[in-house]
Amino acid sequence: MKGVGFDNLIHAPNRLQICAILAASAEIEFKVLRNELDVSDSVLSKHIKLLEEAGYVLLNKRADFGRQRTWLSLSSTGRAAFTEHVAALKQIVG
Repeated sequence: MKGVGFDNLIHAPNRLQICAILAASAEIEFKVLRNELDVSDSVLSKHIKLLEEAGYVLLNKRADFGRQRTWLSLSSTGRAAFTEHVAALKQIVG
């Protein structure tokens, strides 16, 4: 299914949820996102990698209390693509 604003990359259920969660916040830690989605590290990493390669997600790794933590956010491109995708879905379902 392809239409104006419809994005097959975002449409996969886990990636759609990732984008929705990231759209609702400025930044979220990988671990928090993983727990929210109830997926393994490897599953989340796979989806994040695809979104990052498309330029939709930004990763920021920084130390916090001696541990490396990964923070995620939607890029402006990702936010626009997600907004357009949601609009396309609304148009499809009426």
